[in-house]
Order: sequence, then C-alpha cells, then structure tokens
Amino acid sequence: MQIILREDVENLGHKNEIVNVKAGYGRNFLIPKGLATLAIPSAKKVHEENVRQRLYKEEKIIHDATTLAEQLKTRTLRIGAKVSSTGKIFGSVNTIQIAEAIRKKGFEIDRKNITIHEEDAIKELGTYKATIKLHKDVKVEIEFEVF
Repeated sequence: MQIILREDVENLGHKNEIVNVKAGYGRNFLIPKGLATLAIPSAKKVHEENVRQRLYKEEKIIHDATTLAEQLKTRTLRIGAKVSSTGKIFGSVNTIQIAEAIRKKGFEIDRKNITIHEEDAIKELGTYKATIKLHKDVKVEIEFEVF
C-alpha cells in the first residue's frame, strides 16, 4: 500500500514522502492518526504540485539568503563598550549587541542565529569573528571590532 506522509514518522520516512507500507499499518495506524493519506492518483498529482511549489519557494529563500550574506560580508561592525583602565570590558559582548549593530546597518537578523567563535566571553578590546546562520544551507562569517 502506498501512502503520502503528512509528518515525519520514525523508521519510515519524512514529511511529504511517498512510501510503501503494509496495508494494516497504513489503514489501522498511520491514516487514522493523521500521519498519512492514501496515495491515490489524484492525491499524487496534488502532492507533486505541492512539492514543485515548495522547491520554487525554497530556491527563492536560498537566493535571498545568499544575497544578504554577500552584503553582510562587506560590512564592518563596530561595537562600543565601557572599558576599565586596564583594557577589560565591564560585562561582556554578546549576540544581542551584535544583532543590534547589524540592525543599525539596516539588516534584520535574529540574535538566536548568531554564534560567537570565542569559547569564553568577549571581555577585552579587539577584533573577533561570529557566524550568522541565514538559512540551514547559508551561513556567513563576519568580523566585528570591540572598541
């Protein structure tokens, strides 16, 4: 029996895949739980159209993310911090401050998508690197200066 999965099913397949299962498993478990639908010819046509549209949207999202990545590579970020007489920062620089500096440059990036490369907190003046995840396939590494 062929079915179209509506959700990821462990040890069977991922969402929107067409898979073969035993009739009892599909009829008695997957379909009643809403995890799958029968893969009749009309459902297959609708499925193919949905997959084609999703691929088109995904390509557009990836294209937009790569253009944003190219724009971010050319920008230099400067983050100001209060410093003691010995050169140590009061507090530390974190992703919130990096996201705010990017926002001031005109780009909207969520702080949860920013990863700082330093293992320890940034507590001194200098130049550091961070990675911004724009899409699951598109990441960009930027440099920022703490002054």
